[in-house]
Amino acid sequence: MGLTFRGGIHPPDKKELAKDRPIAEAHVPKRVVVPLSQHVGAPCKPVVSINQEVKKGELIGEPAGFVSSPVHASVSGKVSAIGEFPNAMGRMVTSVVIENDGKEEWTALRDHPDYLSLSPEELKEKIKTAGIVGLGGAAFPTAVKLSPPKEKPVDTVIINGAECEPYLTADYRLMIEKPREVIEGLKILMKVLGVKRGFVGIEDNKPDAIAKMKEAAQGEPGIEVCALEVKYPQGAEKMLIKATTGREVPPRGLPMDVKVVVQNVGTAFAVYEAVRYGKPLIERVVTVTGEGIQNPSNLMARIGTLVSELVKECGGLKDGMGKVVAGGPMMGFALSSLDVPVTKGTSGILVIPEEGVVHAEDFAPCIRCGRCVDVCPMGLMPSMLSVLSEKGRYEEAKEYHLFDCFECGSCAFVCPSKRPIVQLVRLAKSMTKP
Repeated sequence: MGLTFRGGIHPPDKKELAKDRPIAEAHVPKRVVVPLSQHVGAPCKPVVSINQEVKKGELIGEPAGFVSSPVHASVSGKVSAIGEFPNAMGRMVTSVVIENDGKEEWTALRDHPDYLSLSPEELKEKIKTAGIVGLGGAAFPTAVKLSPPKEKPVDTVIINGAECEPYLTADYRLMIEKPREVIEGLKILMKVLGVKRGFVGIEDNKPDAIAKMKEAAQGEPGIEVCALEVKYPQGAEKMLIKATTGREVPPRGLPMDVKVVVQNVGTAFAVYEAVRYGKPLIERVVTVTGEGIQNPSNLMARIGTLVSELVKECGGLKDGMGKVVAGGPMMGFALSSLDVPVTKGTSGILVIPEEGVVHAEDFAPCIRCGRCVDVCPMGLMPSMLSVLSEKGRYEEAKEYHLFDCFECGSCAFVCPSKRPIVQLVRLAKSMTKP
């Protein structure tokens, strides 16, 4: 039996749609819309002007604070606009539009074959300059995560290969196709943090990925590949830490409070490419999948490619399509338009047919069955949080540890009344302060 945590659910994993599709290069778009805010923290300031020629990998947005991350051009060409464009969440974000000249001309990159001889500070600087953020969806700047305060020493790095969201297979394909690069990324992260222990946590419904990663980690001191029980949300940081190390992150705490840093598989791969080749983060693997798309695929897509272009590349939408989601079905966001760009945090595009969509007016009052309490991995009372939020009693919701909820959606999945518990929790959070 794999390692695991208390609570959780078993949604159908639906990974068979795309898991056997190798990563393919997506068509390079004629135009990219690159948002200057693709990360947690301060948005970037544009450092280019309209009509300026830029090369692939060139800096177009510089960070405006400590918690921020630079943004680079994903194609070569001419800057045609700088303005407000909608992102996947529907917010207007300052973005740089580049018309592709088709030359695919790179800016000068600094190669480093002997990268493990660099000092931790030099490695961290390379990661920061490359604009790497958490590619699991949270998009927290990686260099900031690799800078724990002196009073919180770290002794373990965990690579998150659980990919517990149904449908998504981007991390799985990376572990199958680039296992060596992922392990090298882990070694770089371990060197930056000065730790001797590294784990790769993978759910045991991916035996071929576990085998590939074990083979790649063979002979690497201190690195262990762990098989985890198949259960959602196994890939959430706190759950992963509990399963692999047995340590429990305290309420409102961070992984570094228990001497751990967690990074996603895609992040580890991007770290390796940045340190080894000097390559900035201008593309990522995106799973385009679901019963509503003609040809589910795993695509290496440029940042700034419109979702509509990826959908077209996968054969377009099937008849009876109900909803398009950025991310997975549990924690993703429904898109109001397909003309929004892929960002660093876009792990998947999911097309759900009409019969799989629950409409807002379909939900009923809470029947106090307690199913949500049984499955909550944080041990909260989602039923109370949703009822208090619905009644506008947001401050009272805080007494039920509102801010410990990380919005995994397990509660909404098991709710017989089909209540929008996660949305009500988000509402309460937006109306109060931690």
